Amino acid sequence: MDAKEVWSPTQRHIVAASFLGWMLDAFDFFLVVFVLKRIAGDFGTDVKSITYAIFLTLAMRPVGAFLFGRVADHYGRRPALMASVLLYSAMECASAFAPTLTVFLVLRALYGVAMGGEWGVGASLAFESIPVRSRGLVSGMLQAGYPCGYLLASVVFGLLFDHIGWRGMFIVGAAPALLVLYIRSKVPESAVWTATRSAPVAKSLWHSLSGHWLLALYAIALMTCFNFFSHGTQDLYPHFLEAQRGFSTGTTSIIAIVYNIGAICGGIVFGTLSSRIGRRRAIAIAAGLSLLVMPFWAYALTPLALAAAAFVMQFMVQGAWGVVPVHLNELSPEGIRATFPGFVYQLGNLLASYNATLQTTIAENHGSVAQPDFSFAFVVVVGTVAALLVVLASFGPERRDVRFGLQ
Repeated sequence: MDAKEVWSPTQRHIVAASFLGWMLDAFDFFLVVFVLKRIAGDFGTDVKSITYAIFLTLAMRPVGAFLFGRVADHYGRRPALMASVLLYSAMECASAFAPTLTVFLVLRALYGVAMGGEWGVGASLAFESIPVRSRGLVSGMLQAGYPCGYLLASVVFGLLFDHIGWRGMFIVGAAPALLVLYIRSKVPESAVWTATRSAPVAKSLWHSLSGHWLLALYAIALMTCFNFFSHGTQDLYPHFLEAQRGFSTGTTSIIAIVYNIGAICGGIVFGTLSSRIGRRRAIAIAAGLSLLVMPFWAYALTPLALAAAAFVMQFMVQGAWGVVPVHLNELSPEGIRATFPGFVYQLGNLLASYNATLQTTIAENHGSVAQPDFSFAFVVVVGTVAALLVVLASFGPERRDVRFGLQ
């Protein structure tokens, strides 16, 4: 592509649609983490039981990554992206009307299928449509959609929860369905996919991975650590601020807004930096620096200190994550780019899906059921995976700036 085409209208629409798809997906996911205690109260159970909704959502994401990824590789990125957005919006809205805990858990599992499909398809559409030199920046921008969604959920929680309750928040979560209208009218199909559609598509993912099994296993291990890293610092943190630190809804919302601003900045900074220093080195630096701020993030007592530490912590966590979209797409074998990145990412999610329940169990065992010690649980889980990320990133493969299709 020519330099003057870097920010052409078409490319802006494609990147915007991919960003918004992931942002609104994350928005719908993170609404749950702010209302765990309220949902538990309505269903007459405890918070630990509600964390299984998070577990099921994460556990079902590989199914969606595989199904929607294969649809995207066979029939195009655009229809697969629209289908995933419609499905996760519908399941989010349906969750608002769940009459029992069992129905709620089933709906969150189905939501997980749709959520798992969006990331890989949206990322492949974006990276196949931009110049090579723009990948690092766009990777950071796309991954910034995740904390942007968390930020949006923080704002909705702070402004609307006291007026509409948790069920009303889930109804608001159906709004992403409107994104389909934008995709349909403004976003074209991937030029790389269109140019190669005449090439035979492998009948199975396993056939496509022939000769790439070590790469796939490495990517799954990497993404398992990454998902423990992100969910270990995000899913229970609002609950920790309320239950262990005793902060109000408003204070919790403000702190969440602050650390999500840090996450957005970190993703863009390290994503862009990775084009200069390399994908692996950028990940290792961000993960390593998170270890330095971790004690303050977990054990600070005042709202100001916690907000500052959480800002830096999420700058590093999502800084490392800002490299993931481009890194996985560049590592992907040709012909399954819509399937491979999302599938290995979501398999990592599956292996890390027990995180919320695991951290709650550790917190209760170190403290008590009445007064769980989440600070200790955070340090044990997140500290371990951050150190592993430094090692895996330092010694893993890299294919920075590899060409896709006809690019």
